[in-house]
Amino acid sequence: MSTEKSPIPPETLRLPAPAPGWRREADVVVVGSGVAGLTVALRCEAAGLRTVVVTKARLDDGSTRWAQGGIAAALGEGDTPEQHFDDTLVAGVGLCDADAVRLLVTEGPGAVRRLIGTGARFDTEDTEEGGTEIALTREGGHHRRRIVHAGGDATGAEVSRALVEAVRAKAIPTIENALALDLLKDAGGRTAGITLHVMGEGQHDGVGAVLAPAVVLATGGMGQVFAATTNPPVSTGDGVALALRAGAEVSDLEFVQFHPTVLFLGPGAEGQQPLVSEAVRGEGAHLVDADGVRFMTGQHELGELAPRDIVAKAITRRMREQGTTHMYLDARHFGAEMWENRFPTILAACRAHGIDPVTAPVPISPAAHYASGGVRTDTDGRTTVPGLYACGEVACTGVHGANRLASNSLLEGLVYAERIAAHLVAGHAAAERSPAAAAERSSGPDNRHQTVREPVRTEVLQAAEDRFAVQRAMSEGASVLRSAASLRATAEALDALRAQAVEAKPAEPGVDTWQATNLLTVARVLTEAALAREETRGCHWREDHPERDDAAGARHIVVTLDAATHTPRLRPTSGTTFPPTRPHD
Repeated sequence: MSTEKSPIPPETLRLPAPAPGWRREADVVVVGSGVAGLTVALRCEAAGLRTVVVTKARLDDGSTRWAQGGIAAALGEGDTPEQHFDDTLVAGVGLCDADAVRLLVTEGPGAVRRLIGTGARFDTEDTEEGGTEIALTREGGHHRRRIVHAGGDATGAEVSRALVEAVRAKAIPTIENALALDLLKDAGGRTAGITLHVMGEGQHDGVGAVLAPAVVLATGGMGQVFAATTNPPVSTGDGVALALRAGAEVSDLEFVQFHPTVLFLGPGAEGQQPLVSEAVRGEGAHLVDADGVRFMTGQHELGELAPRDIVAKAITRRMREQGTTHMYLDARHFGAEMWENRFPTILAACRAHGIDPVTAPVPISPAAHYASGGVRTDTDGRTTVPGLYACGEVACTGVHGANRLASNSLLEGLVYAERIAAHLVAGHAAAERSPAAAAERSSGPDNRHQTVREPVRTEVLQAAEDRFAVQRAMSEGASVLRSAASLRATAEALDALRAQAVEAKPAEPGVDTWQATNLLTVARVLTEAALAREETRGCHWREDHPERDDAAGARHIVVTLDAATHTPRLRPTSGTTFPPTRPHD
Protein backbone atom coordinates (compact mmCIF):
# COMPACT_ATOMS: atom_id res chain seq x y z
CA MET A 1 0.00 0.00 0.00
CA SER A 2 1.31 3.42 -0.98
CA THR A 3 0.24 6.86 0.23
CA GLU A 4 1.94 8.92 -2.49
CA LYS A 5 0.23 12.23 -3.21
CA SER A 6 -0.03 11.89 -7.00
CA PRO A 7 -3.73 11.05 -7.56
CA ILE A 8 -3.42 9.60 -11.06
CA PRO A 9 -0.97 6.90 -12.17
CA PRO A 10 1.16 7.79 -15.21
CA GLU A 11 0.00 4.77 -17.16
CA THR A 12 -3.28 3.09 -18.05
CA LEU A 13 -4.11 -0.57 -17.50
CA ARG A 14 -6.17 -2.54 -19.97
CA LEU A 15 -7.64 -6.01 -19.93
CA PRO A 16 -6.13 -8.48 -22.42
CA ALA A 17 -8.64 -8.67 -25.27
CA PRO A 18 -8.71 -9.08 -29.03
CA ALA A 19 -8.52 -5.87 -31.05
CA PRO A 20 -11.95 -4.35 -31.72
CA GLY A 21 -13.40 -5.87 -34.87
CA TRP A 22 -16.19 -3.31 -35.29
CA ARG A 23 -17.02 0.21 -34.14
CA ARG A 24 -19.86 2.66 -33.71
CA GLU A 25 -19.75 6.41 -33.15
CA ALA A 26 -21.84 8.59 -30.87
CA ASP A 27 -21.80 11.79 -28.87
CA VAL A 28 -22.45 9.92 -25.62
CA VAL A 29 -22.14 6.26 -24.67
CA VAL A 30 -23.99 5.22 -21.51
CA VAL A 31 -22.85 1.98 -19.87
CA GLY A 32 -25.71 0.53 -17.86
CA SER A 33 -29.50 0.27 -18.15
CA GLY A 34 -30.76 0.98 -14.65
CA VAL A 35 -32.52 4.13 -13.48
CA ALA A 36 -29.36 6.24 -13.78
CA GLY A 37 -28.20 5.06 -17.19
CA LEU A 38 -31.58 5.19 -18.91
CA THR A 39 -32.39 8.60 -17.44
CA VAL A 40 -29.12 10.00 -18.85
CA ALA A 41 -29.85 8.40 -22.21
CA LEU A 42 -33.40 9.77 -22.44
CA ARG A 43 -32.39 13.30 -21.49
CA CYS A 44 -29.41 13.35 -23.88
CA GLU A 45 -31.43 11.91 -26.77
CA ALA A 46 -34.21 14.45 -26.19
CA ALA A 47 -31.64 17.23 -26.63
CA GLY A 48 -30.38 15.82 -29.91
CA LEU A 49 -27.18 14.10 -28.75
CA ARG A 50 -26.35 10.86 -30.53
CA THR A 51 -26.61 8.40 -27.66
CA VAL A 52 -25.80 4.69 -27.43
CA VAL A 53 -26.71 2.52 -24.43
CA VAL A 54 -24.49 -0.46 -23.61
CA THR A 55 -25.82 -2.96 -21.08
CA LYS A 56 -24.36 -6.16 -19.68
CA ALA A 57 -27.59 -8.15 -19.89
CA ARG A 58 -30.93 -7.37 -21.48
CA LEU A 59 -32.13 -3.78 -21.38
CA ASP A 60 -34.58 -4.54 -18.57
CA ASP A 61 -32.17 -6.64 -16.50
CA GLY A 62 -30.40 -3.81 -14.67
CA SER A 63 -30.07 -3.73 -10.88
CA THR A 64 -32.92 -1.21 -10.64
CA ARG A 65 -35.55 -3.87 -11.22
CA TRP A 66 -34.59 -5.58 -7.94
CA ALA A 67 -35.27 -2.51 -5.78
CA GLN A 68 -38.26 -3.20 -3.56
CA GLY A 69 -38.70 -0.32 -1.15
CA GLY A 70 -39.13 2.83 -3.21
CA ILE A 71 -37.84 6.33 -3.85
CA ALA A 72 -37.37 8.85 -1.04
CA ALA A 73 -38.52 12.40 -1.74
CA ALA A 74 -40.17 15.17 0.27
CA LEU A 75 -43.58 14.93 -1.38
CA GLY A 76 -45.87 14.48 1.63
CA GLU A 77 -47.80 17.07 3.57
CA GLY A 78 -45.61 18.66 6.23
CA ASP A 79 -42.42 17.16 4.84
CA THR A 80 -39.66 19.38 3.48
CA PRO A 81 -36.34 18.92 1.67
CA GLU A 82 -34.66 20.27 4.81
CA GLN A 83 -36.03 17.39 6.89
CA HIS A 84 -34.91 14.91 4.24
CA PHE A 85 -31.51 16.66 4.26
CA ASP A 86 -31.20 16.21 8.04
CA ASP A 87 -32.09 12.50 7.93
CA THR A 88 -29.57 11.90 5.15
CA LEU A 89 -26.77 13.61 7.07
CA VAL A 90 -27.52 11.60 10.21
CA ALA A 91 -27.38 8.32 8.28
CA GLY A 92 -24.09 9.36 6.61
CA VAL A 93 -22.38 9.75 10.00
CA GLY A 94 -20.38 12.89 9.30
CA LEU A 95 -19.09 12.01 5.82
CA CYS A 96 -21.86 13.29 3.56
CA ASP A 97 -21.02 16.25 1.35
CA ALA A 98 -23.64 18.79 2.37
CA ASP A 99 -23.80 20.49 -1.03
CA ALA A 100 -24.36 17.18 -2.81
CA VAL A 101 -27.09 16.17 -0.35
CA ARG A 102 -28.83 19.53 -0.69
CA LEU A 103 -28.94 19.12 -4.45
CA LEU A 104 -30.38 15.62 -3.99
CA VAL A 105 -33.22 16.60 -1.67
CA THR A 106 -34.16 19.86 -3.40
CA GLU A 107 -34.10 18.51 -6.94
CA GLY A 108 -35.51 15.13 -5.91
CA PRO A 109 -39.26 15.89 -5.84
CA GLY A 110 -39.12 17.38 -9.35
CA ALA A 111 -37.12 14.39 -10.63
CA VAL A 112 -39.74 12.00 -9.26
CA ARG A 113 -42.52 13.98 -10.94
CA ARG A 114 -40.62 13.87 -14.24
CA LEU A 115 -40.26 10.11 -13.82
CA ILE A 116 -44.04 9.93 -13.42
CA GLY A 117 -44.30 12.00 -16.60
CA THR A 118 -42.13 9.41 -18.33
CA GLY A 119 -44.74 6.79 -17.49
CA ALA A 120 -43.92 5.36 -14.05
CA ARG A 121 -47.05 4.45 -12.10
CA PHE A 122 -46.72 4.62 -8.31
CA ASP A 123 -49.18 3.32 -5.72
CA THR A 124 -51.90 5.74 -4.66
CA GLU A 125 -54.39 5.97 -1.84
CA ASP A 126 -57.79 7.60 -1.41
CA THR A 127 -58.06 11.01 0.25
CA GLU A 128 -60.79 12.24 2.55
CA GLU A 129 -61.92 14.60 -0.21
CA GLY A 130 -62.68 11.66 -2.49
CA GLY A 131 -59.61 11.93 -4.69
CA THR A 132 -56.32 10.04 -4.75
CA GLU A 133 -52.72 10.90 -3.92
CA ILE A 134 -49.38 9.13 -4.03
CA ALA A 135 -49.10 6.65 -1.17
CA LEU A 136 -46.07 7.19 1.07
CA THR A 137 -44.40 4.87 3.57
CA ARG A 138 -41.48 5.03 6.01
CA GLU A 139 -38.18 3.21 6.06
CA GLY A 140 -35.18 3.10 8.37
CA GLY A 141 -33.61 6.46 9.24
CA HIS A 142 -36.57 8.54 8.00
CA HIS A 143 -38.62 10.62 10.42
CA ARG A 144 -41.38 11.10 7.84
CA ARG A 145 -43.39 8.95 5.49
CA ARG A 146 -41.69 9.97 2.24
CA ILE A 147 -41.11 6.74 0.30
CA VAL A 148 -43.08 6.42 -2.94
CA HIS A 149 -43.56 2.84 -4.07
CA ALA A 150 -45.13 0.80 -6.84
CA GLY A 151 -46.78 -2.60 -6.94
CA GLY A 152 -46.50 -2.74 -3.17
CA ASP A 153 -42.89 -3.91 -3.09
CA ALA A 154 -41.97 -3.84 -6.79
CA THR A 155 -40.89 -0.23 -7.22
CA GLY A 156 -37.70 -1.01 -9.10
CA ALA A 157 -39.53 -3.22 -11.57
CA GLU A 158 -42.01 -0.44 -12.33
CA VAL A 159 -39.30 2.21 -12.71
CA SER A 160 -37.35 -0.10 -15.02
CA ARG A 161 -40.48 -0.85 -17.08
CA ALA A 162 -41.29 2.82 -17.59
CA LEU A 163 -37.76 3.81 -18.57
CA VAL A 164 -37.18 0.81 -20.84
CA GLU A 165 -40.45 1.46 -22.66
CA ALA A 166 -39.47 5.11 -23.12
CA VAL A 167 -36.02 4.18 -24.48
CA ARG A 168 -37.55 1.71 -26.91
CA ALA A 169 -40.19 4.21 -27.97
CA LYS A 170 -37.43 6.72 -28.75
CA ALA A 171 -35.49 4.01 -30.62
CA ILE A 172 -32.28 4.88 -28.78
CA PRO A 173 -29.55 2.55 -30.11
CA THR A 174 -28.78 -0.17 -27.58
CA ILE A 175 -26.10 -2.86 -27.41
CA GLU A 176 -27.30 -5.64 -25.10
CA ASN A 177 -25.38 -8.52 -23.49
CA ALA A 178 -22.21 -6.45 -23.71
CA LEU A 179 -19.48 -6.35 -21.08
CA ALA A 180 -17.63 -3.01 -21.08
CA LEU A 181 -13.89 -3.68 -21.05
CA ASP A 182 -11.83 -0.49 -21.01
CA LEU A 183 -11.84 3.24 -21.60
CA LEU A 184 -10.27 4.64 -24.77
CA LYS A 185 -8.46 8.00 -24.70
CA ASP A 186 -7.20 10.47 -27.27
CA ALA A 187 -3.77 12.11 -27.51
CA GLY A 188 -4.70 14.65 -24.85
CA GLY A 189 -5.78 12.03 -22.32
CA ARG A 190 -9.48 12.71 -22.83
CA THR A 191 -12.12 10.04 -23.12
CA ALA A 192 -12.63 8.76 -26.66
CA GLY A 193 -14.98 5.82 -26.06
CA ILE A 194 -14.94 2.27 -24.71
CA THR A 195 -14.12 -1.23 -25.82
CA LEU A 196 -16.69 -3.92 -25.14
CA HIS A 197 -17.42 -7.58 -25.73
CA VAL A 198 -20.86 -8.67 -26.90
CA MET A 199 -21.49 -11.96 -25.11
CA GLY A 200 -22.75 -14.75 -27.29
CA GLU A 201 -21.14 -13.26 -30.38
CA GLY A 202 -18.09 -15.51 -30.23
CA GLN A 203 -14.95 -15.39 -28.14
CA HIS A 204 -13.07 -13.05 -30.46
CA ASP A 205 -15.54 -11.59 -32.93
CA GLY A 206 -17.62 -10.07 -30.12
CA VAL A 207 -15.06 -7.38 -29.22
CA GLY A 208 -15.77 -3.92 -30.61
CA ALA A 209 -15.67 -0.24 -29.71
CA VAL A 210 -18.11 2.60 -29.26
CA LEU A 211 -16.29 5.85 -29.94
CA ALA A 212 -17.58 8.95 -28.16
CA PRO A 213 -16.11 12.00 -26.41
CA ALA A 214 -18.27 11.30 -23.34
CA VAL A 215 -18.69 7.99 -21.49
CA VAL A 216 -21.18 7.70 -18.65
CA LEU A 217 -20.65 4.80 -16.24
CA ALA A 218 -23.95 3.65 -14.75
CA THR A 219 -22.95 0.03 -14.20
CA GLY A 220 -24.48 -0.46 -10.75
CA GLY A 221 -22.88 -2.12 -7.77
CA MET A 222 -20.25 -4.66 -6.82
CA GLY A 223 -22.16 -6.91 -4.42
CA GLN A 224 -20.86 -10.06 -6.11
CA VAL A 225 -17.49 -9.39 -4.46
CA PHE A 226 -19.10 -11.12 -1.44
CA ALA A 227 -20.45 -14.68 -1.28
CA ALA A 228 -23.95 -13.62 -0.20
CA THR A 229 -25.57 -10.48 -1.60
CA THR A 230 -28.86 -9.01 -2.73
CA ASN A 231 -27.21 -7.93 -6.00
CA PRO A 232 -27.82 -9.77 -9.29
CA PRO A 233 -25.01 -11.88 -10.83
CA VAL A 234 -24.03 -9.04 -13.20
CA SER A 235 -22.94 -6.78 -10.29
CA THR A 236 -19.23 -7.60 -10.46
CA GLY A 237 -17.80 -4.10 -10.00
CA ASP A 238 -16.99 -3.68 -13.71
CA GLY A 239 -17.46 0.10 -13.71
CA VAL A 240 -15.22 0.72 -10.70
CA ALA A 241 -12.54 -1.61 -12.10
CA LEU A 242 -12.70 0.06 -15.53
CA ALA A 243 -12.36 3.49 -13.93
CA LEU A 244 -9.41 2.40 -11.79
CA ARG A 245 -7.59 1.01 -14.84
CA ALA A 246 -8.23 4.31 -16.63
CA GLY A 247 -6.59 6.26 -13.79
CA ALA A 248 -9.72 7.63 -12.12
CA GLU A 249 -10.10 8.24 -8.40
CA VAL A 250 -12.45 6.11 -6.34
CA SER A 251 -13.56 6.97 -2.82
CA ASP A 252 -15.24 5.47 0.25
CA LEU A 253 -15.09 1.91 -1.06
CA GLU A 254 -14.84 0.59 2.51
CA PHE A 255 -18.44 1.62 3.17
CA VAL A 256 -20.40 -1.40 1.95
CA GLN A 257 -23.93 -1.43 3.26
CA PHE A 258 -25.14 -4.80 4.45
CA HIS A 259 -28.90 -4.95 4.32
CA PRO A 260 -30.06 -6.16 7.74
CA THR A 261 -33.05 -8.21 6.57
CA VAL A 262 -32.20 -10.64 3.79
CA LEU A 263 -34.04 -13.95 3.62
CA PHE A 264 -31.82 -16.53 5.35
CA LEU A 265 -31.48 -19.59 3.13
CA GLY A 266 -28.92 -21.49 5.21
CA PRO A 267 -25.31 -20.96 6.37
CA GLY A 268 -23.87 -22.13 3.05
CA ALA A 269 -26.08 -20.06 0.76
CA GLU A 270 -24.14 -18.09 -1.87
CA GLY A 271 -24.95 -15.70 -4.70
CA GLN A 272 -28.00 -13.47 -4.92
CA GLN A 273 -30.31 -13.78 -1.90
CA PRO A 274 -33.94 -12.56 -1.68
CA LEU A 275 -34.32 -9.16 -0.03
CA VAL A 276 -36.96 -8.49 2.62
CA SER A 277 -37.54 -4.77 2.14
CA GLU A 278 -37.10 -2.25 4.92
CA ALA A 279 -40.63 -1.15 4.11
CA VAL A 280 -41.86 -4.28 5.91
CA ARG A 281 -40.47 -2.82 9.12
CA GLY A 282 -41.79 0.57 8.03
CA GLU A 283 -45.28 -0.90 8.12
CA GLY A 284 -44.77 -2.33 11.62
CA ALA A 285 -42.90 -5.64 11.48
CA HIS A 286 -40.70 -6.53 14.47
CA LEU A 287 -37.18 -7.92 14.69
CA VAL A 288 -37.05 -10.78 17.18
CA ASP A 289 -34.71 -13.54 18.24
CA ALA A 290 -35.57 -17.25 18.43
CA ASP A 291 -37.37 -16.62 21.75
CA GLY A 292 -39.51 -13.89 20.25
CA VAL A 293 -37.70 -11.09 22.10
CA ARG A 294 -37.60 -7.69 20.33
CA PHE A 295 -33.91 -6.88 20.71
CA MET A 296 -33.96 -3.44 18.99
CA THR A 297 -36.04 -1.91 21.78
CA GLY A 298 -34.01 0.71 23.61
CA GLN A 299 -31.06 0.60 21.19
CA HIS A 300 -32.10 3.60 19.10
CA GLU A 301 -34.85 6.21 19.14
CA LEU A 302 -36.26 4.75 15.91
CA GLY A 303 -36.11 1.15 17.11
CA GLU A 304 -36.44 -1.25 14.19
CA LEU A 305 -36.37 1.75 11.85
CA ALA A 306 -32.90 2.89 12.90
CA PRO A 307 -30.38 3.43 10.07
CA ARG A 308 -29.31 0.21 8.40
CA ASP A 309 -25.82 0.05 9.86
CA ILE A 310 -27.22 0.18 13.39
CA VAL A 311 -29.80 -2.52 12.69
CA ALA A 312 -27.28 -4.78 10.93
CA LYS A 313 -24.84 -4.45 13.83
CA ALA A 314 -27.59 -5.20 16.37
CA ILE A 315 -28.62 -8.32 14.46
CA THR A 316 -25.02 -9.50 14.16
CA ARG A 317 -24.33 -8.89 17.85
CA ARG A 318 -27.45 -10.82 18.85
CA MET A 319 -26.46 -13.72 16.61
CA ARG A 320 -23.01 -13.80 18.22
CA GLU A 321 -24.47 -13.64 21.73
CA GLN A 322 -26.82 -16.54 21.05
CA GLY A 323 -24.51 -18.54 18.80
CA THR A 324 -27.03 -18.55 15.94
CA THR A 325 -26.82 -17.85 12.22
CA HIS A 326 -29.94 -15.72 11.85
CA MET A 327 -32.67 -13.70 13.54
CA TYR A 328 -36.34 -13.31 12.60
CA LEU A 329 -38.70 -10.68 11.21
CA ASP A 330 -42.18 -11.09 12.66
CA ALA A 331 -45.07 -9.63 10.68
CA ARG A 332 -47.75 -12.22 11.34
CA HIS A 333 -49.98 -9.44 12.64
CA PHE A 334 -50.19 -8.02 9.11
CA GLY A 335 -52.57 -10.76 8.08
CA ALA A 336 -52.86 -12.41 4.66
CA GLU A 337 -54.58 -9.50 2.92
CA MET A 338 -51.88 -6.96 3.76
CA TRP A 339 -49.09 -9.36 2.79
CA GLU A 340 -50.77 -10.12 -0.53
CA ASN A 341 -51.52 -6.49 -1.42
CA ARG A 342 -48.58 -4.56 0.04
CA PHE A 343 -45.72 -7.08 -0.25
CA PRO A 344 -46.64 -9.62 -2.94
CA THR A 345 -43.08 -10.03 -4.24
CA ILE A 346 -41.62 -10.75 -0.82
CA LEU A 347 -44.52 -13.05 0.05
CA ALA A 348 -43.93 -15.06 -3.13
CA ALA A 349 -40.17 -15.28 -2.49
CA CYS A 350 -40.70 -16.50 1.07
CA ARG A 351 -43.25 -19.10 0.06
CA ALA A 352 -41.00 -20.29 -2.77
CA HIS A 353 -38.47 -21.19 -0.06
CA GLY A 354 -41.01 -22.89 2.19
CA ILE A 355 -41.67 -19.97 4.54
CA ASP A 356 -45.11 -18.40 5.03
CA PRO A 357 -44.77 -14.97 6.70
CA VAL A 358 -48.52 -14.90 7.31
CA THR A 359 -48.19 -17.71 9.83
CA ALA A 360 -44.52 -17.72 10.90
CA PRO A 361 -41.63 -15.29 11.50
CA VAL A 362 -39.25 -14.91 8.56
CA PRO A 363 -35.62 -15.98 9.14
CA ILE A 364 -33.26 -13.14 8.17
CA SER A 365 -29.58 -12.18 8.32
CA PRO A 366 -27.48 -9.33 6.89
CA ALA A 367 -26.00 -9.61 3.37
CA ALA A 368 -24.00 -7.27 1.12
CA HIS A 369 -26.44 -4.83 -0.44
CA TYR A 370 -25.14 -1.44 -1.56
CA ALA A 371 -21.83 0.29 -2.22
CA SER A 372 -21.89 3.77 -0.69
CA GLY A 373 -18.51 4.45 -2.32
CA GLY A 374 -17.44 4.27 -5.94
CA VAL A 375 -15.95 6.39 -8.71
CA ARG A 376 -15.38 9.85 -7.28
CA THR A 377 -17.40 12.61 -9.00
CA ASP A 378 -18.41 16.21 -8.62
CA THR A 379 -22.02 17.39 -8.62
CA ASP A 380 -22.16 17.21 -12.43
CA GLY A 381 -21.03 13.59 -12.41
CA ARG A 382 -17.54 14.36 -13.73
CA THR A 383 -14.70 12.07 -12.67
CA THR A 384 -10.99 12.90 -12.61
CA VAL A 385 -10.63 11.56 -16.17
CA PRO A 386 -11.77 14.16 -18.73
CA GLY A 387 -14.92 13.03 -20.52
CA LEU A 388 -15.63 10.16 -18.09
CA TYR A 389 -18.78 10.51 -15.98
CA ALA A 390 -20.41 8.26 -13.40
CA CYS A 391 -23.82 8.11 -11.72
CA GLY A 392 -25.90 5.71 -9.69
CA GLU A 393 -24.36 3.07 -7.44
CA VAL A 394 -21.07 2.97 -9.37
CA ALA A 395 -20.47 6.62 -8.44
CA CYS A 396 -19.48 8.32 -5.21
CA THR A 397 -21.02 11.78 -5.23
CA GLY A 398 -20.67 12.37 -1.49
CA VAL A 399 -24.43 11.97 -0.95
CA HIS A 400 -24.30 8.76 1.09
CA GLY A 401 -21.28 9.33 3.30
CA ALA A 402 -20.58 6.34 5.52
CA ASN A 403 -24.03 4.81 5.15
CA ARG A 404 -26.79 5.32 2.59
CA LEU A 405 -30.17 6.41 3.87
CA ALA A 406 -32.88 3.96 2.78
CA SER A 407 -34.40 4.63 -0.66
CA ASN A 408 -31.99 7.45 -1.49
CA SER A 409 -30.37 5.26 -4.13
CA LEU A 410 -33.02 5.45 -6.85
CA LEU A 411 -33.38 9.16 -6.09
CA GLU A 412 -29.63 9.72 -6.50
CA GLY A 413 -29.73 7.85 -9.80
CA LEU A 414 -32.49 10.14 -11.05
CA VAL A 415 -31.12 13.46 -9.82
CA TYR A 416 -27.49 12.99 -10.79
CA ALA A 417 -28.35 11.42 -14.13
CA GLU A 418 -30.32 14.53 -14.98
CA ARG A 419 -27.40 16.70 -13.87
CA ILE A 420 -24.96 14.77 -16.08
CA ALA A 421 -27.30 15.05 -19.06
CA ALA A 422 -27.74 18.80 -18.51
CA HIS A 423 -23.97 19.26 -18.34
CA LEU A 424 -23.38 17.20 -21.50
CA VAL A 425 -26.10 19.01 -23.41
CA ALA A 426 -24.76 22.43 -22.39
CA GLY A 427 -21.21 21.43 -23.28
CA HIS A 428 -22.26 20.02 -26.63
CA ALA A 429 -24.19 23.18 -27.49
CA ALA A 430 -21.23 25.39 -26.55
CA ALA A 431 -18.87 23.27 -28.63
CA GLU A 432 -21.17 23.40 -31.64
CA ARG A 433 -21.23 27.21 -31.43
CA SER A 434 -17.44 27.58 -31.19
CA PRO A 435 -15.42 28.72 -34.24
CA ALA A 436 -12.96 25.86 -33.66
CA ALA A 437 -15.74 23.29 -33.91
CA ALA A 438 -17.03 24.88 -37.12
CA ALA A 439 -13.52 24.82 -38.63
CA GLU A 440 -13.09 21.18 -37.66
CA ARG A 441 -16.38 20.20 -39.29
CA SER A 442 -15.46 21.99 -42.51
CA SER A 443 -11.87 20.71 -42.66
CA GLY A 444 -12.68 17.23 -43.85
CA PRO A 445 -13.44 13.81 -42.31
CA ASP A 446 -14.50 13.74 -38.65
CA ASN A 447 -11.43 12.79 -36.64
CA ARG A 448 -12.76 13.65 -33.19
CA HIS A 449 -12.82 10.02 -32.15
CA GLN A 450 -9.35 8.99 -33.29
CA THR A 451 -7.61 7.20 -30.41
CA VAL A 452 -3.88 6.95 -29.86
CA ARG A 453 -1.55 4.47 -28.24
CA GLU A 454 -1.04 5.97 -24.81
CA PRO A 455 1.31 4.40 -22.23
CA VAL A 456 -0.58 1.16 -21.59
CA ARG A 457 0.09 -1.91 -19.47
CA THR A 458 -1.82 -5.12 -19.97
CA GLU A 459 -3.64 -6.48 -16.94
CA VAL A 460 -2.96 -10.01 -15.68
CA LEU A 461 -6.13 -12.07 -15.99
CA GLN A 462 -7.43 -14.16 -13.12
CA ALA A 463 -8.73 -17.67 -13.71
CA ALA A 464 -12.52 -17.91 -13.85
CA GLU A 465 -12.67 -19.98 -10.64
CA ASP A 466 -10.85 -17.21 -8.74
CA ARG A 467 -14.19 -15.42 -8.57
CA PHE A 468 -15.34 -17.81 -5.85
CA ALA A 469 -12.06 -17.57 -3.94
CA VAL A 470 -12.40 -13.76 -3.89
CA GLN A 471 -15.97 -14.00 -2.62
CA ARG A 472 -15.07 -16.44 0.16
CA ALA A 473 -12.09 -14.35 1.31
CA MET A 474 -14.15 -11.15 1.38
CA SER A 475 -17.06 -12.73 3.25
CA GLU A 476 -14.73 -14.23 5.85
CA GLY A 477 -12.67 -11.13 6.61
CA ALA A 478 -14.23 -7.98 5.17
CA SER A 479 -17.93 -8.50 5.82
CA VAL A 480 -20.08 -6.95 8.58
CA LEU A 481 -17.44 -7.68 11.25
CA ARG A 482 -13.94 -6.43 10.48
CA SER A 483 -10.63 -6.18 12.30
CA ALA A 484 -7.01 -5.60 11.40
CA ALA A 485 -6.37 -9.33 11.66
CA SER A 486 -9.33 -10.33 9.49
CA LEU A 487 -8.59 -7.67 6.88
CA ARG A 488 -4.90 -8.57 6.69
CA ALA A 489 -5.84 -12.21 6.20
CA THR A 490 -8.18 -11.15 3.41
CA ALA A 491 -5.50 -8.95 1.81
CA GLU A 492 -3.00 -11.83 1.93
CA ALA A 493 -5.50 -14.20 0.32
CA LEU A 494 -6.22 -11.70 -2.45
CA ASP A 495 -2.52 -10.99 -3.01
CA ALA A 496 -1.89 -14.74 -3.26
CA LEU A 497 -4.53 -15.02 -5.98
CA ARG A 498 -2.86 -12.20 -7.86
CA ALA A 499 0.58 -13.80 -7.48
CA GLN A 500 -0.71 -17.13 -8.74
CA ALA A 501 -2.14 -15.45 -11.82
CA VAL A 502 1.18 -13.68 -12.51
CA GLU A 503 3.13 -16.92 -12.26
CA ALA A 504 0.64 -19.21 -14.03
CA LYS A 505 0.05 -19.73 -17.71
CA PRO A 506 -1.92 -16.68 -18.91
CA ALA A 507 -5.68 -17.17 -18.62
CA GLU A 508 -7.70 -17.03 -21.81
CA PRO A 509 -9.48 -13.70 -22.31
CA GLY A 510 -13.23 -14.09 -21.90
CA VAL A 511 -16.21 -12.96 -19.89
CA ASP A 512 -15.50 -15.21 -16.89
CA THR A 513 -11.84 -14.23 -16.60
CA TRP A 514 -12.55 -10.53 -17.17
CA GLN A 515 -15.19 -10.57 -14.43
CA ALA A 516 -12.96 -12.47 -12.00
CA THR A 517 -10.22 -9.91 -12.64
CA ASN A 518 -12.60 -7.01 -12.03
CA LEU A 519 -13.76 -8.58 -8.77
CA LEU A 520 -10.19 -9.04 -7.54
CA THR A 521 -9.29 -5.44 -8.43
CA VAL A 522 -12.25 -4.03 -6.52
CA ALA A 523 -11.75 -6.40 -3.58
CA ARG A 524 -8.12 -5.39 -3.11
CA VAL A 525 -8.95 -1.67 -3.12
CA LEU A 526 -11.88 -2.16 -0.73
CA THR A 527 -9.75 -4.19 1.69
CA GLU A 528 -6.89 -1.68 1.72
CA ALA A 529 -9.32 1.18 2.39
CA ALA A 530 -10.98 -0.80 5.20
CA LEU A 531 -7.56 -1.44 6.76
CA ALA A 532 -6.71 2.25 6.59
CA ARG A 533 -9.91 3.38 8.31
CA GLU A 534 -9.11 2.54 11.92
CA GLU A 535 -12.46 3.44 13.42
CA THR A 536 -16.07 2.30 13.35
CA ARG A 537 -18.27 4.60 11.27
CA GLY A 538 -21.53 3.92 9.49
CA CYS A 539 -21.49 0.57 7.76
CA HIS A 540 -17.74 0.12 8.37
CA TRP A 541 -17.46 -1.76 11.68
CA ARG A 542 -13.98 -2.42 13.11
CA GLU A 543 -14.08 -4.71 16.14
CA ASP A 544 -10.58 -3.58 17.12
CA HIS A 545 -11.57 0.10 16.82
CA PRO A 546 -15.20 0.07 18.02
CA GLU A 547 -15.56 3.83 18.45
CA ARG A 548 -15.99 6.62 15.93
CA ASP A 549 -12.88 8.82 15.66
CA ASP A 550 -13.82 12.27 14.40
CA ALA A 551 -10.30 13.60 14.87
CA ALA A 552 -8.84 11.16 12.31
CA GLY A 553 -11.86 9.63 10.63
CA ALA A 554 -13.80 12.64 9.34
CA ARG A 555 -12.22 12.43 5.90
CA HIS A 556 -12.52 10.40 2.74
CA ILE A 557 -10.05 7.76 1.61
CA VAL A 558 -9.35 8.33 -2.07
CA VAL A 559 -7.74 5.50 -4.02
CA THR A 560 -6.12 5.17 -7.42
CA LEU A 561 -4.46 2.11 -8.93
CA ASP A 562 -0.73 2.03 -9.68
CA ALA A 563 -0.61 0.63 -13.20
CA ALA A 564 2.97 -0.58 -12.88
CA THR A 565 2.57 -2.54 -9.64
CA HIS A 566 -1.22 -3.04 -9.58
CA THR A 567 -1.28 -1.79 -5.99
CA PRO A 568 -3.80 0.67 -4.55
CA ARG A 569 -2.53 4.17 -3.77
CA LEU A 570 -4.37 5.64 -0.81
CA ARG A 571 -4.74 9.38 -0.35
CA PRO A 572 -6.78 10.38 2.70
CA THR A 573 -8.34 13.80 2.20
CA SER A 574 -8.00 16.56 4.76
CA GLY A 575 -11.75 16.76 5.39
CA THR A 576 -15.20 15.90 4.10
CA THR A 577 -15.30 18.38 1.21
CA PHE A 578 -16.05 16.13 -1.69
CA PRO A 579 -15.63 17.35 -5.29
CA PRO A 580 -12.41 15.80 -6.63
CA THR A 581 -9.28 17.69 -7.55
CA ARG A 582 -9.64 17.86 -11.31
CA PRO A 583 -6.50 18.12 -13.48
CA HIS A 584 -8.60 19.45 -16.35
CA ASP A 585 -11.45 21.99 -16.88
